[in-house]
Amino acid sequence: MLSTMSESTVDTGIDPEDSKIITLARSARARNGVPEGAAVRDETGRTYVAGTVELESLKLSALQTAVAMAVASGARSLEAAAVVSAADAPAEADRAAVRDLGGPATPVLLAGPDGTLKSTTPAGA
Repeated sequence: MLSTMSESTVDTGIDPEDSKIITLARSARARNGVPEGAAVRDETGRTYVAGTVELESLKLSALQTAVAMAVASGARSLEAAAVVSAADAPAEADRAAVRDLGGPATPVLLAGPDGTLKSTTPAGA
């Protein structure tokens, strides 16, 4: 029986680097008590992790926040993005943010709160 999220993702054939960003996104969600956690990996392998931002004057999804952090840190492209959410599919606005920086082929991984991968969708799909 699988007992940890990382064992589960490795056994399902997920690339270890993709497993890492799912784990980081899951941690951000749990640590901050927010509806979603996200992580992106840039062209150099650096990762940026964020949770949902809900202020009175500013609302950003976790993935939009992670992409903004990457841009603000000088990233020129994205290799992959992951979001941990109870949603059934990544939001179009999230895919658009990933697409703007990474291009239409950048994979957007969606995992459930338990870390189980639900889907992988190109940002341009």
